[in-house]
Amino acid sequence: MPHFTAQTTNLTETSVFFGMYKMSSQIENIINAYKTLSKIPSIVGGKLNNAGNKITSQQSVRNIDKGKNTKYAYNYVLDDQLNVISRSDFGTEVSNELLSAVSPKETFKAVIREEKDSKDAKKQYLEIWKNNAGLTNCIDLTALDIHGDVYADSEFGSLDWSHDESAVVYIAERKLKKSEPYIKRCKPEDATKSGGGETLPKKGEEYVYRQEWGEQLVGKHLSVIVVCKIKSETFTILEGLPESCCPGQVCFTRDGSSVVGVAWETEPRRLGLIFCTNRPGFIFELTLDGKLTKLSGEGFAVRSPRVRPNGDILWLQRSAGGPHHACHALVMRKKDSNEVSTLVGIVQTDVPTVQGVPFHGIFSQSLGKHCFSKDGSRLVFSTPSQFEVKSYVLDIGSGKISVLANPKEGSLSVLDLKNDVILAAFSNMSTPAQLYVGKLPEEGKEVQWKLVSKPVELPEPLAQCSAQYLTHTHENTDDDVKSFTSLYFAPARAPTDKKPALIVWPHGGPHSGFVNSYSIEAALFNMLGFASLQVNYRGSTGAGEQTVTFLPKRVGTADVRDCKLATDDVLKKFTLDEKNVFLVGGSHGGFLVAHLSGQYPDTYRAVASRNPVIDVASMYNCSDIPDWCAVEAGFPFSEVGEPSEAELLAMRRCSPLVHAHKVKAPTALMLGRGDKRVPHYQGLEYARRLKANGVKTRIYMYDDNHSLSSLPNEMDNLINGASWFLEHLE
Repeated sequence: MPHFTAQTTNLTETSVFFGMYKMSSQIENIINAYKTLSKIPSIVGGKLNNAGNKITSQQSVRNIDKGKNTKYAYNYVLDDQLNVISRSDFGTEVSNELLSAVSPKETFKAVIREEKDSKDAKKQYLEIWKNNAGLTNCIDLTALDIHGDVYADSEFGSLDWSHDESAVVYIAERKLKKSEPYIKRCKPEDATKSGGGETLPKKGEEYVYRQEWGEQLVGKHLSVIVVCKIKSETFTILEGLPESCCPGQVCFTRDGSSVVGVAWETEPRRLGLIFCTNRPGFIFELTLDGKLTKLSGEGFAVRSPRVRPNGDILWLQRSAGGPHHACHALVMRKKDSNEVSTLVGIVQTDVPTVQGVPFHGIFSQSLGKHCFSKDGSRLVFSTPSQFEVKSYVLDIGSGKISVLANPKEGSLSVLDLKNDVILAAFSNMSTPAQLYVGKLPEEGKEVQWKLVSKPVELPEPLAQCSAQYLTHTHENTDDDVKSFTSLYFAPARAPTDKKPALIVWPHGGPHSGFVNSYSIEAALFNMLGFASLQVNYRGSTGAGEQTVTFLPKRVGTADVRDCKLATDDVLKKFTLDEKNVFLVGGSHGGFLVAHLSGQYPDTYRAVASRNPVIDVASMYNCSDIPDWCAVEAGFPFSEVGEPSEAELLAMRRCSPLVHAHKVKAPTALMLGRGDKRVPHYQGLEYARRLKANGVKTRIYMYDDNHSLSSLPNEMDNLINGASWFLEHLE
């Protein structure tokens, strides 16, 4: 540390030095807090064996030195009372496993693995492991060159065994036909190469544009269904679907003669699919010899088909178009029947469960791979429900719904169901994910949960905290929906002479929601002494369809008023520092914090925003989800006919850009250069306007997509966001 004397240092220089020293100390505190939290693993999957007495759990932990997450598996053995009698001492790393599936009789395990060769080129393999016999098949899928990369994402990806254990089915990119320039010097060749039947490359088609499926699905153009017969190692690309459809989420029927899946329309264009459950498509059954049957009706968005033990097929369904996420119905088509019946309908507000607990509808985006009871009469599913993720049991015959009580206040998601044993993951804002098991209860009885995994040790202050559930109501309004909710999470204790600062945090979407579950960001804010308010403004999911459909045409007004009302309510209810109220949010959450700092410039101290929507009108022309811009501004999406000036004006008027000239709060923007959902120029345009108006502004630009979820980028934007707030504390 430099030595300062009265002769060499004036008061200003001393202030600058101690300011820099304080900031350096703050950064170190943030870094240390992030390092501590980054060592806490998350549960990313779990499977039971057929008997329900063995568990394989997949966990993931941030590996800062490698710059990516490390995934590993733990094994647990249970006794007849579901108590753990043995567990793995050390995890087995499975980071390069894209997909895995155990065969129905547990004879085999199939794994899709991705590795790099000596030239650092990506290669994919299909491995078959036999119980007590080791590796029996290892097939180089890249060398076969019959299709492109295997899909392992949450929208298309699947890996399923036939019931007789003779074959597996998965989804991959259709092989791209080779092309070459019109003029290319080469040696004369026959019409085919090497006698293999492959035609010569087409000339002049190497630059033909191929649509992708948008944000986080880059490189996915047109998918195919691949069936591999294990014994002969023969592969078949199933034909029979229209060329304009992309299949995904496939599984075998009970007799193995056909597969069931989802087919999405690709014409006239592919709109962004991830986080969007409104895309038109249909449930299909396709025989191995190419006979196609459409199982669902027209005009629907469908997903997550599941084959019941008796052969009936169930799936989630909602109307196509409209808000990007909304309530789903659960429907069923009986085996050898053409009729589709509704088991759980669209819930407008709530309906009672068997226990009298309100059920707000199905807002999950998928059903569990194994979701049926042993006799097939009941189905178990999890879905956000106001403040928590809750799990339910549906009696398929009667339509009655029972709630599975959570072990304690927090969120519970079912991972697997075998032999009427339920494997679930539980967490809350101060409890990282833990594994629980319980026996599927009889109707009217409570499940008895038993903890499987060892509790994770948390820093003492964080371990003593708990989220508080709040409801806010607009008193003087004629709106059909007047109330909304929020989660308040504050440090367990603060110095008596200092009130905690508050971070107001609206979610993205806008049709998503916060639940009481663990997140590293909320934990980081808490450890640094901030209270946080996660706002589920009107339009959020988990509270019935009515609140979702309320928001379109009201974005930029109703959701902004909700966030301001929540801020005011919390400042009245809790002892907080009213001079230090901050804003953080991403995507539509970024849209809202930009609105709030513009419409209420004297309320909020500083802002950290990730890939914010700033100008809906200009985003309309270059986002992978232009329909979002139209629907949220209040009119149907159409690319037919002359563009309407009134519609473009409506999109501009609901944008935070119109309030940018009123902003006073210092603003940090975290932008993804590869963002296809909210292109990064939206943030750049906003920053230029803020700077022109004299607002302190900083931009962080990442080579990442919309979520900024790669580990180095997550680490940087979380630490810089927290530092930005500490830097601007009054």
